[in-house]
Amino acid sequence: MSKQRVLTGITTSGTPHLGNYVGAIRPAIEASRSGDFESFFFLADYHSLIKSQDPEMVHRSTMEIAATWLAMGLDPDKVTFYRQSDIPEIPELTWFLTCMTAKGLMNRAHAYKGAVQANEEQGEDADHGINMGLFSYPILMAADILMFNAHKIPVGRDQIQHVEMARDVAQRFNHHYGEHFVLPAAVVDDNVAVLQGMDGRKMSKSYGNTIPLFLTEKQLKKHINKIKTNLLEPGEPKDPNSSAVFQIWEAFATEAETASMREQFAEGIAWGEAKKQVFELVNAQLADARERYEVLMQDPAKIEKILQQGAEKARAESQILIAKVRHAVGIRPLV
Repeated sequence: MSKQRVLTGITTSGTPHLGNYVGAIRPAIEASRSGDFESFFFLADYHSLIKSQDPEMVHRSTMEIAATWLAMGLDPDKVTFYRQSDIPEIPELTWFLTCMTAKGLMNRAHAYKGAVQANEEQGEDADHGINMGLFSYPILMAADILMFNAHKIPVGRDQIQHVEMARDVAQRFNHHYGEHFVLPAAVVDDNVAVLQGMDGRKMSKSYGNTIPLFLTEKQLKKHINKIKTNLLEPGEPKDPNSSAVFQIWEAFATEAETASMREQFAEGIAWGEAKKQVFELVNAQLADARERYEVLMQDPAKIEKILQQGAEKARAESQILIAKVRHAVGIRPLV
């Protein structure tokens, strides 16, 4: 491999929102255009089943997320863009890695420990409502990463542990069966924007406070107008650093536009006027992509064809690696 590989997974568990765009989609697509890395992007539909058993939602989300990344400029000819479930070698590798993973390592996973703690605080049995998908999720994530021997994994801070677990499992496998896997490293960009939602908390589907990325103009304006603000009147100086309105502006604006809005906050801009300007800025930037998105959503066959082409490209590699792993563990023809 001449270039280092970067792998990004996108869980198909909801409709993309502004926070997803500025925090993950925009920086990932920009990085993929640099040509400095070999980029892999996949729709993590197996992962979505841990949290959702709604088949229509999982199916719809897969289409929405694929259409979003394509509409925003991801070039499937320059990256490997595929659906996790189209690569049967991934669940097979998951089992091989499972057999090399200590249960104690999984016991220390943040998501599992958090679920256990929540149960205990509510007086429930420690493992109440916890399925094996949640418990062994880091092993599936390890298989996603190790299948393509990715070097760098862009993640939020809450996912660093899982990349480190993938590294641990890879080291253990390599030690036992020989060198098969690159040891991956988590990459965290602290400069990426994390947006507040309409209620002032972090924008998240779990809080129900998101602003979906491709709302109609009318709906986008309505959502932005609902952003929670304080009771300061027009003419009273406002703090941009604690304002979700300003934060969204800053995520979409140039440095000069950000400086100008900061001055307007100091001068006491009315909340209605600030929201109006935010709507106009965001809407202008998303208008062309929104149009491309709507065209794609009306043509699921085109999206499916792109995903199948990506799967073919990915499987050209996954089939080679899984054959080597099968041979290494002793699962091979008798003669």
